[in-house]
Amino acid sequence: MLNKTVALQVCLLAILPSTGHADVFEWTDGQGRHHYADRKQANAKILTVEPGVSYYRVEKVFDGDTILLSDGRKVRLLGVNTPEIAGRNKNAEPGGEQAKAWLRQRIEHQKVRLEGDVEKHDKYQRSLAYVFTEDKTLINLELVRQGLAAVNIYPPNLKYVQALLDAQQNAERAGLGIWALPAYAPQPFDALNGENYRGWKRVTGKVRALKRTAKYSYLQFSDRASVRVENTTLNLFPPLRNYVGQSIEARGWVAKNKDRFAVQARHSGDIKPLKN
Repeated sequence: MLNKTVALQVCLLAILPSTGHADVFEWTDGQGRHHYADRKQANAKILTVEPGVSYYRVEKVFDGDTILLSDGRKVRLLGVNTPEIAGRNKNAEPGGEQAKAWLRQRIEHQKVRLEGDVEKHDKYQRSLAYVFTEDKTLINLELVRQGLAAVNIYPPNLKYVQALLDAQQNAERAGLGIWALPAYAPQPFDALNGENYRGWKRVTGKVRALKRTAKYSYLQFSDRASVRVENTTLNLFPPLRNYVGQSIEARGWVAKNKDRFAVQARHSGDIKPLKN
């Protein structure tokens, strides 16, 4: 369960969405590049995100994180990722059907309210939204609380990031849903290979070095495995040098380039420090 403080914050956000959400900050650096953060930075301004106020009927649930509204819009739930269900060019993942069944039972053919964030659509032109029921339940958060979804942070969409991360921590500690499934257990970086790297992973290892390029910073487990951070999002992390010498768990999708593997981390919530 969420602690009392976070639960109270979420209730207030649901009731007063225009004033109760976490602020998102934007600023431009000396090279003219735009940055976003959920923490105040020098010379940053607060982005104003207007919430939706109308209710829409859910026509269909495609899977645990994608729905179709009666007005024809396809909506991707922000901040979460549920396991895949079987489909064209997609294999079913453990927990996918359970997440879909829960979401169908909860909101299919029901009315929901959409609340947006900074980005309105994804690359597939799906609407991006936080979905509230008529009883003010934030469905994105409830999926995480039930262990049916993992937190999936895409800056600059950071409105409910802390509440989502807190809920995930509690679900993980309780061993709910996906957190009890062997398919999503942590695996050491040196176990990655060309057959098993696809999909959302939890990869562990000791950070041996920090490497920087013009576009990325790499927390290196070895010459063939690392955690990759875009330099434009470094403000969402503590100083990366602090991870060197530490054992960590990185969560996300793994990219493969020849015989090298890199977990993409977009926010400090994607990296969990472990005891050495």
